[in-house]
Amino acid sequence: MNEDQEALDLAADWADISQGLKKDLGSQLHAQWIKPIQLGSFCKDTGTLDLFLPTEFSANWVADRFADRLSLAWKIARSEVRQVRITVHPRRRAMPELRVGGDAGMAPARVQGIPAPVVADAMVTGLDPSLTFAEFVSGSANVLAVNAAQRMAAVETPQFSPLYLKGSTGQGKTHLLHAIGHAYAANKPGARIFYCSAERFMIEFVQAMRQNEMIEFKARLRGFDLLLVDDIQFIIGKASTQEEFLHTIDALLGAGRRLVVAADRAPQALDGVEQRLLSRLSMGLVADIQPADIELRRKILEHRLARFTSTQVPQDVVEFLARTINRNVRELVGGLNKLVAFAQLTGQPVSLNLAEEQLTDILSANRRRITIDEIQRTVCQFYRVDRTEMASKRRARAVVRPRQVAMYLAKVLTPRSYPEIGRKFGGRDHSTVIHAVRLIEELRTRDADMDGDVRTLLRQLED
Repeated sequence: MNEDQEALDLAADWADISQGLKKDLGSQLHAQWIKPIQLGSFCKDTGTLDLFLPTEFSANWVADRFADRLSLAWKIARSEVRQVRITVHPRRRAMPELRVGGDAGMAPARVQGIPAPVVADAMVTGLDPSLTFAEFVSGSANVLAVNAAQRMAAVETPQFSPLYLKGSTGQGKTHLLHAIGHAYAANKPGARIFYCSAERFMIEFVQAMRQNEMIEFKARLRGFDLLLVDDIQFIIGKASTQEEFLHTIDALLGAGRRLVVAADRAPQALDGVEQRLLSRLSMGLVADIQPADIELRRKILEHRLARFTSTQVPQDVVEFLARTINRNVRELVGGLNKLVAFAQLTGQPVSLNLAEEQLTDILSANRRRITIDEIQRTVCQFYRVDRTEMASKRRARAVVRPRQVAMYLAKVLTPRSYPEIGRKFGGRDHSTVIHAVRLIEELRTRDADMDGDVRTLLRQLED
């Protein structure tokens, strides 16, 4: 239990550190380099914390540019952390390399400790066995992409090639790529299938050039029956890599092979990509994956809940998550997993209060931008007090309590600091805001009326 609590504490600290880095670095840099970081183990004897990234390239990049910042942030959060070690995830090290000679790099898909699905002796590389069509929940937002993916995996020659899956982060592009690979392997005995990211394609290409292995590299790459390339937006700006990828596309399609790529934007929106490559990427079918609507988000949650038979998740919590976590499916599933894991490890029942407490970072990121002015107007209308009372010096209870509630909501719903909030409430000191926030938090735990007021105001502000 102590180890479980330690893991939860580390996860909570990382959530705070990650959010801080997002504000410092901006959403784009954070999403590309910080968000993929996974927590490893913490050795209390040496004070060493392991942070993992999915590839050698990303691990080296983050270590070169952010090691000092990450180390400082962890030392501030936890004084016992003396060293942060940034490496590639151990499971990723074992992934077979495209560069391995002959067929040695081809093996039935598997993840460490998990048996590969039966694929009728097909030779596949890089697929995650958990990402299949059976585990993908479809709805109106992704029906075109799902149907196109299933056609691409069928025995019959598809009417379109390449297939280009376009969708924002966390909407299911990667899942569909893996699902196509598994289904095609099951349908086509002996098929040679390879999944990789555009980043990995570039790394392998550069290594092949440095080691004078370009002929072998091209031959192996073009020998696949199905090539699946993820995050194609990262191939931008590399002229030689683009040229080789263009020739690979031509060779595969010319030989009747299949190609599926995925990106977070349409081909025409890719910056730094030459026109010939854009033309090839657009010549098949561009299938758009829209953000999941609330009906699809409900279906996804219900599908995931089937795995958690030992933990009861009330319907009001499911509805709350479906309505609130609306940016992408990955965050939705991650939020549910975190909530259920916390409940299982601590023995607490899943409830709305627990969801709000444990998913603060996810919920805050999904809420629309709300201003302090909007909060003050809403609170004043709710409690029927004049708007000027938010900045007044009056200390009557009928005025102080609404003002404290507004300060609390300002801290919960906006990224403003305590001093910034204080300035919006008549130039009050940050300590006054801290007191108000802690008081309302405490009142919500023992005063049902106060908790009800805050919930009502949250709904009004978030609708």
